[in-house]
Amino acid sequence: MSEITLDKNAPAIDVQQLHKYFGENQVLKGIDFHVDRGQVVCVIGPSGSGKSTLLRCVNLLEQPTEGKIFVEGIEITDPDVNVDALRSRIGMVFQQFNLFPHLTVLDNLTISQVKVKKRNKGEAVEIARKNLEKVGLAHREDAYPAHLSGGQQQRIAIARALSMEPDMMLFDEPTSALDPELVGDVLQVMKDLATEGMTMMVVTHEMGFAREVGDNLVFMDGGVIVEEGLPTEVLGNPQHERTQLFLSKVL
Repeated sequence: MSEITLDKNAPAIDVQQLHKYFGENQVLKGIDFHVDRGQVVCVIGPSGSGKSTLLRCVNLLEQPTEGKIFVEGIEITDPDVNVDALRSRIGMVFQQFNLFPHLTVLDNLTISQVKVKKRNKGEAVEIARKNLEKVGLAHREDAYPAHLSGGQQQRIAIARALSMEPDMMLFDEPTSALDPELVGDVLQVMKDLATEGMTMMVVTHEMGFAREVGDNLVFMDGGVIVEEGLPTEVLGNPQHERTQLFLSKVL
């Protein structure tokens, strides 16, 4: 990773004039967006507004059609950049937990550490156990994913991402696949991370979380950012008609 020199003064994430087409369908229409270090930015909006596509473009799970994306001052959209080295600094948590079903919880947390970070097994286990403790599931290290609730699996997925020791975390609707009674534990883990100063970009429909934890709230609709600002202001006194309409349905 020696070829990656980070700019510690740059924003964690800086998106400039991002466009994304799927065939003829334009999903993102010139997005300008940034996340400062230590900030929690929540992205809300109706289904199909481009929220998840924006998030997935940040670590190139989707390839932007036009525009630039910088991660800690390095242009991740530059064809010559070492994408894997940059990606290893970005933790990602999806709607679906994507755990390996044939591996125990502990093995799920150590496999990437050993293969990608080249850690020895002992060090990987130590880091994994520390993160299982953090999400309140140290006692389930020998369990297989099928024996865990959805909420537990999502907390394991967060612990797995944290075990790579990322500089920032991306969350794509991490609670939307969960039964309502399991949502609280996952959100609590995310709140704890925010308190510790983790940089986070969170696509969510949990308005309470956005209001309580978010430093900045972005409302997207139709592939554009319609409104952004402090969560209390956007949720409490939305300026744009589209924001008002959306919030009247979800709040």
